[in-house]
Amino acid sequence: MDAWRAHDLLWLDGLPDDACLPTWADAAWLQAAPVVVRRASCSPGRIPVGLRGMLRSERHGFEIDAAAIVRRVTPEMLAHAPVADFSCAALDALRLVAPLLDATGWAWGPTGGVGFALASSLPVLRADSDLDLVLRIAAPPDAAQAEALRAIAATVTACRLDLQIDTGRGGFAYAEWAAGRAKVLLKTDRGPVLTATPWELA
Repeated sequence: MDAWRAHDLLWLDGLPDDACLPTWADAAWLQAAPVVVRRASCSPGRIPVGLRGMLRSERHGFEIDAAAIVRRVTPEMLAHAPVADFSCAALDALRLVAPLLDATGWAWGPTGGVGFALASSLPVLRADSDLDLVLRIAAPPDAAQAEALRAIAATVTACRLDLQIDTGRGGFAYAEWAAGRAKVLLKTDRGPVLTATPWELA
């Protein structure tokens, strides 16, 4: 397994000169905001990351040197992170499904805006924010496990749930798999792959 995985949040000791940052990424924001590891191919010693701002439209992808990382927070580390005095449907849903996710025995954690907010304490969440989760499942679930996943998905009704299954080789949307589609879109470091066997991709 690589040292850095998609959805990990990283704080850096400065940004590369070739990052060509957008105007919304001012010095104050860069001081407080982590970057998130994204799925893409990179040269050795480099990591593909994304920077987010306050708005959904404020996203910027670039690469960093692994040597610039001073802190790393994984989604699993945020699964039971203390929540500040702020309430929204996504955070309420996280509190609701956390015991169900714990009961599966799989590693899991919040990603997206919820994970970013929990890790940084930056006010990026809105009343209509989604709940993004990653669940590490290295082998196809059996019938009982599949039922547990359905129960988790059915529990979140107050906001949109984006549950990503990470197989160790890539990630795909649980909703696509649960819908019984013949193939799902597996996002890998080499690009997206449409496959009927996401757990068996070499």
